[in-house]
Formats: sequence, structure tokens, C-alpha cells
Amino acid sequence: MKKLLVSVLILLAIAFGLWKLSNFRTFQVAGELISRVEVVDSLVALTFDDGPTPGYTDQILQTLELYDTPATFFLTGREMEQNRAEAVRIVNAGHQIGNHSYSHPQMVLKSPDIIRNELDRTDRAIREAGFEDEIYFRPPYSKKLFVLPWVLDKRDQTTVTWDIEPESYPEVRTSAESITAHVVENVRPGSVILLHVMYSSGDESRRAVPMIIEALREKGYRFVTVDELIQAGNVLPWML
Repeated sequence: MKKLLVSVLILLAIAFGLWKLSNFRTFQVAGELISRVEVVDSLVALTFDDGPTPGYTDQILQTLELYDTPATFFLTGREMEQNRAEAVRIVNAGHQIGNHSYSHPQMVLKSPDIIRNELDRTDRAIREAGFEDEIYFRPPYSKKLFVLPWVLDKRDQTTVTWDIEPESYPEVRTSAESITAHVVENVRPGSVILLHVMYSSGDESRRAVPMIIEALREKGYRFVTVDELIQAGNVLPWML
């Protein structure tokens, strides 16, 4: 009985460790992962996950145009197929598009074929929208373990996560003001900021976008795409 209990505890400890490993936004077991970039200048990348969606895509594009601010959109393949016009508008506005999977699953405990299908269909939708540059990947929920990093490594496809996500804090995401304050308090040169603005639940995040842009510009920051950020500095993989 004692041996059984010890075995169960060991298995639970291993499972918990693997679960924690799958959530790390600063580490993966294979391939390249970028969560922030070391830069000399005060550059930051503003990124959005999910979509594109009707209405909300145009709202955020109008804000970015008004403030002459480039951004990086990590889009899902299924939503790009459903809303191709919105994806094309993102590209035509000069923004960067990344791969956020096809159907937004938790990409752990998936076979290599399923993962490749998720990546391939989304890469294809991105190309059909007119985006021609390198396609970076962002895992849904930041979930990754062994198979996904291995597949990405074989494809030479870089994972991009983030170092600032105000919406992950319940006490922060309730208002645009608290979202903005969180970003301002935690930003560093080379930061990658993540917001979700493509659904009705993103009202406060959408309202925070111009406030974040204004606040960071007042502090001397300049907004660039993820690719421009990487080209400007030294990548800091697995750095908190």
C-alpha cells in the first residue's frame, strides 16, 4: 500500500511538472522561442491574438491607423477563411500576421500529423491573405510540450510568446485604465505586449489600445512589428 501511494505521488508530481512545463512562455524543449528581445533603443511590439472577426478587426485597424502604429496579429486559420476580407485588410494596412493555429486547440497530447495540419492550413490562409514575410507561430494558451516544439523545429518556424499580458490578471482586465497602467508599469525595451481585441469580451482591451500607445510614446517608446523588433536586437530566448 505504501509503495502504491509513493508511486501515485511520483506520477502526480511528474504530471504537475509537465503541466507547468507546457505553460512556460519563456522556454520550450526544441526550436527557437522568443518572449522578449534585447534592444538598444526603446522599441516594443504590440500584438493581438485570435480573429480576424467582422467589426472588431476594423475597429482596431482604425485605431492603429489613427496613431500610425504597426502591430502584429496572430490569427487563426479558420477565422481567416471565414473572414478573408478582414485578413486582407490587416495585410494591406502594413501589419504583420503570425500563425495562431487553425482551430485554436490546446496543442499538447496531439499527434505530429494533427499539429502539422493546424500549422499548414493557417500558413496557407496567411499567404492567401497576401502576407509574404516570415510567419512566426504563437501557441494557443501558450500550451506546448514535446511534439509541438519538435514539429516547429523541423519546420524552422519560430515561436513568439510575450512578456506582458495584462488580461491574465482578473483585477487588471476589468478596465482600460488598469490594463494601461499594468503595461506602463511592466514595459521594458524589447517587450512583447499581448492583448485580445477580436471579440465582445475585449471591449476594455480595445479601449486601452490608444491609451497604451499614448502612454508609452510619452515615455519615449516606439512601436514596431515583432519581426522589426527581432531584427533590431538580440533575441533573449527563455529569459524572464
